[in-house]
Amino acid sequence: MGTLVCFHAHPDDECISTGGTIARAAAEGHRVVLVMATDGDHGEVPDDLAQGETLVDRRRQETARSAEVLGVHRLVWLGYADSGMTGWEQNDHERSFFQAPVDEAAAALAEVLREERADVLTVYDWHGNYGHPDHIGGHTVGHRAAELAGTPAVFEATMNRDAMKRFFAEAQSQGVSPGPEGEDWDPDDPADDGNPMGTPEAELTHAVDVSAYVWRKKQAIACHRSQVTDAGFFMSLPDDAFALAFDTEWFIRKGATPPLRDGWLFE
Repeated sequence: MGTLVCFHAHPDDECISTGGTIARAAAEGHRVVLVMATDGDHGEVPDDLAQGETLVDRRRQETARSAEVLGVHRLVWLGYADSGMTGWEQNDHERSFFQAPVDEAAAALAEVLREERADVLTVYDWHGNYGHPDHIGGHTVGHRAAELAGTPAVFEATMNRDAMKRFFAEAQSQGVSPGPEGEDWDPDDPADDGNPMGTPEAELTHAVDVSAYVWRKKQAIACHRSQVTDAGFFMSLPDDAFALAFDTEWFIRKGATPPLRDGWLFE
């Protein structure tokens, strides 16, 4: 058995992009460690915060529950502040992940990789799937940490843009809203950094079958109830539509080349 470390930017990212992979790895007997770069303090603020409770408190609790559902063995917080979206004033906060020196943040992640003797690390693709500054930082910092720690396998978690378009067409034909923005949502539209979401299928290397764990992924997303826009959309999908959209997770393995093949992170 091996050890998988998944590096994510914010609470709820862990289940949306790699929840099935985490659940599958844990179920197969691998050790799974989740490292969160930021505390997600610029997410949606719920109306039911208790007196003295902060959004950070709530999101940490939600992430702990999500991690338990997915089978995570260890949850680590690097302690950076959420940078917000591109151009937000939070980008300039001295403790934002966006402002963190790459080697400083990478050293913190590399310490975890060494402690765990990680066999596999997941990060984000080159533009963080949709251009969020913290996701782009997850790509850069993650690769640097793997270099420092000598982690042998690095997989970039991404979205298959062509599969998203196929799902979009199928959902529309069944009268299901295909995205958080409804019928106006299009995977080819520019995202936060001006690039379309995800990665073209021709540039991917690994399609990971997580169909046996797709319901656990949905349960983990449900743990993040405070994030009404994101969690609410995913939970509103009919079960068959959710399974169609999320029964495969997509990766680019560092050092590998297309074409896309069915595969697994531990091979």
